Amino acid sequence: MSILPLSILCALTAYAQLNDSTSLAEVEFAQLTQRDPNPLGEKALSINPTQWKHGETEHFIYHFVHSYIATPVSVEAEFHYRVIAKELERNQPATDTKSHVYVFETAQDWAQFQGLGELEKWTGGIHSGGSLFIVRNPKQKFSGNALGHEIVHLVIHRFYPDGVPLWFNEGIAQFISKSATSSYQRARGYISKPHSIAIALDDLIPLPLLVNATRVPNDHVETFYNESERLVRFLAAEDKASFLLFLDALGRHQPFETALSRNYAGKFPTSAVLEEKFREYASKDFGTTLQQADAD
Repeated sequence: MSILPLSILCALTAYAQLNDSTSLAEVEFAQLTQRDPNPLGEKALSINPTQWKHGETEHFIYHFVHSYIATPVSVEAEFHYRVIAKELERNQPATDTKSHVYVFETAQDWAQFQGLGELEKWTGGIHSGGSLFIVRNPKQKFSGNALGHEIVHLVIHRFYPDGVPLWFNEGIAQFISKSATSSYQRARGYISKPHSIAIALDDLIPLPLLVNATRVPNDHVETFYNESERLVRFLAAEDKASFLLFLDALGRHQPFETALSRNYAGKFPTSAVLEEKFREYASKDFGTTLQQADAD
């Protein structure tokens, strides 16, 4: 089930096809329209400083080593921006600040950055303070929806700078990036379709714990991401207008129960009613051939 209208995806696919052959132009660092206030950006550029080149598109500024690596990143980033903006029916903020994207190419440089930024050693990319730091393997054309997932975080941060709850942030990043990445890859001749992973009833995280979590639980990482994505998908499919109002309420830090009852009053007057219906949806087709086919 997808809430992305076919007309939107067709238009965005055409955009991606038209721009895929255009190489990202290099821009001198001093000529970039905006500087990155994130201190992690300065640390990234201090690693082999002579190797870095720079480029700029409508919504992002890139720092990279080779343009043939950065170009597809820039096309995919702009593609995802347009998907998110159209899906959330949001205009670009009048005083918009462009997001900075740092593209590392070697494990050695990334490891050095992890040390300078005091990051966990398992991180393969990080969104921090409106900037994105990623590793892009030159030998790998696509890497699933990982880049799209992080781009969604960047755009959500720009539209909701005060933040949204963790479950929603991760859930919508998974939801939109899966649909958009599949469309993006199909535009290039790949067989690809989005899939939403069903969850066993016994494994579901209780709704109050899920929506109030401030960090991903170490013992339920995969379930947290899959369940968050399913919850976003479920709420969006139930009523798109209510979904957008619900998101705005969460962006204003309105409590989950209040935002739900005010915007889904006719469907989910309480979180208990929502949980009962969502549990059935989240576990639907779990362990069946239908789920296996959906995940291929």
